[in-house]
Amino acid sequence: MSASAAAEQSSGGFLGWIERVGNKVPHPAIIFLALIVGVIVLSAVLAWADVSVTTEVAEPEDTPVSQEYNGGTSYPSLEHDPEVAIPEYTVRTETIEVESLLSGDGIRYIFTTAVQNFNDFGVVAVILVAMIGVGVAEEAGLIAALIRKMVQVAPAGAITFIIVLLGGISSVASDAGYLVLIPLGAAAFASLGRNPLVGIAAAYAGVSASFFVNVLITPADGIITEVTNEIMAGVAPDAAPLNVTHNFYFAVVSTLFTAAVMTVLTERYIEPRAGRWDPSERPADAPVDHVPTGDELSHESRGLRMAGIYSLVAIAIISALTFLPNAPLRNPETGEIFGNSPFMSSLLFIISMLFLAAGLGYGSGSGSLTGATNVINAIIKTFNGLGGLIFLMLLIAQFIAFFNYSNISNVVATQLADLLGQADIGALPLLIGFILLVVVIDMIMPGVIPKWAIIAPIFIPLFYNLGIAPQTLVAAYRVGDGPVNVITPLMVYLPFIILVCQRYRASAGMGTVISLMIPYTVVVLVTWTLLFTGWYLLEIPWGPGSPVQLD
Repeated sequence: MSASAAAEQSSGGFLGWIERVGNKVPHPAIIFLALIVGVIVLSAVLAWADVSVTTEVAEPEDTPVSQEYNGGTSYPSLEHDPEVAIPEYTVRTETIEVESLLSGDGIRYIFTTAVQNFNDFGVVAVILVAMIGVGVAEEAGLIAALIRKMVQVAPAGAITFIIVLLGGISSVASDAGYLVLIPLGAAAFASLGRNPLVGIAAAYAGVSASFFVNVLITPADGIITEVTNEIMAGVAPDAAPLNVTHNFYFAVVSTLFTAAVMTVLTERYIEPRAGRWDPSERPADAPVDHVPTGDELSHESRGLRMAGIYSLVAIAIISALTFLPNAPLRNPETGEIFGNSPFMSSLLFIISMLFLAAGLGYGSGSGSLTGATNVINAIIKTFNGLGGLIFLMLLIAQFIAFFNYSNISNVVATQLADLLGQADIGALPLLIGFILLVVVIDMIMPGVIPKWAIIAPIFIPLFYNLGIAPQTLVAAYRVGDGPVNVITPLMVYLPFIILVCQRYRASAGMGTVISLMIPYTVVVLVTWTLLFTGWYLLEIPWGPGSPVQLD
């Protein structure tokens, strides 16, 4: 039975309705083209209607500076640091008007800034730099080999947690998680006499239900950070930009926390409910996953050893450039490492280079990447696969620039902030409401980046005007983004997962997968929201120098 036939059999009811509606959602590029046209037209209509909002802003007064001479001896007997001047602020009333993109100035802006908007959109550079290392490691086979090796050496009692945790970590290169770990999870469970469908469910939950958190800095972190900073530049130009570690503490804890929750759920509820697996359910012609043997295993082992050696050399070089006194990656003035320093500013590049070193080591040891030409071809292949994403970034850059120019976001955010401020329901209920909104949107738009690009221009100014830091909003977005991924019919890997299920149960279809995964969605969403709530109330920093509240 094909994946499409299985999907058709399970297309009734509410989930079938979601599938039919979702299948009518156009490509994200078409969505953003429509949004660009919508912003242009809406800005003209609102400007014609003289829509504006009046708000109060505080601005520091200009303070004249003059040299003071106190007299007395020129040899001071007491030395002390100068006191920091506290500026005086003046509150003034400001009117924000909607600017039409169909006016003379607006049309000139559209035509003259299209290239500059894309040039200033740092996301593309982040993607290309980050994917150099990850792409080489994945193309060499390192990610798949690591996943196989860790599953092989994992203790039988810890196999569920290892599979779920590996799924979370594999989001740094999502294809490996879906295409390697999910079949491997089924095989590992079957080899232990456990239900392979439960292994598929555990692996799928690990890869997807907490996709946007990791113990590593991922390319998605860099992209979301750049989009956020792009929007913040129009909201609070003087605010310090976020860096890729702004949610790092929360991401690491969330990865481990959700892995533990999904492990307990799998072993205490999913597996007992699924029951024992009957091998007779497996079709006679079911394909068998390729398992490396003989020379392949020896090449893989040699590749992993060389990857470890190359990684250690790279770490030693980075450590020397960072931790030695007066090292170039320290702050040249203060000497700090983990605050405002070149090390923190270059963290995504450093991680990419570590992946590159490991990938080169594995390719050299296993023979999967030999010679500089093959390495360059691996990078080119990775970049070729990013063509669609880069085109989407071009459209997103224009959408954000036009939206900022029109002042629609500022007007809407100010009005909503006034209404919510008068309602006085508190920041935490608003953040939980935002999480639930992201959950709903994720049913029809599972992608991390397109979804954030649409909602961020509205909600970043809104929450900033309510005193909620952008890093707090991104943390809430992470919570809402993941849990529904495992049940939305629009997940691009769902047909593949159905096919893997059919290797062990011929009658499996979309209903099989969705029914297995619904408990993960509900439990992960509830427990993760509780973790977020506790984190927020305790005001634990989301990452290095990234407080919960605005400074």
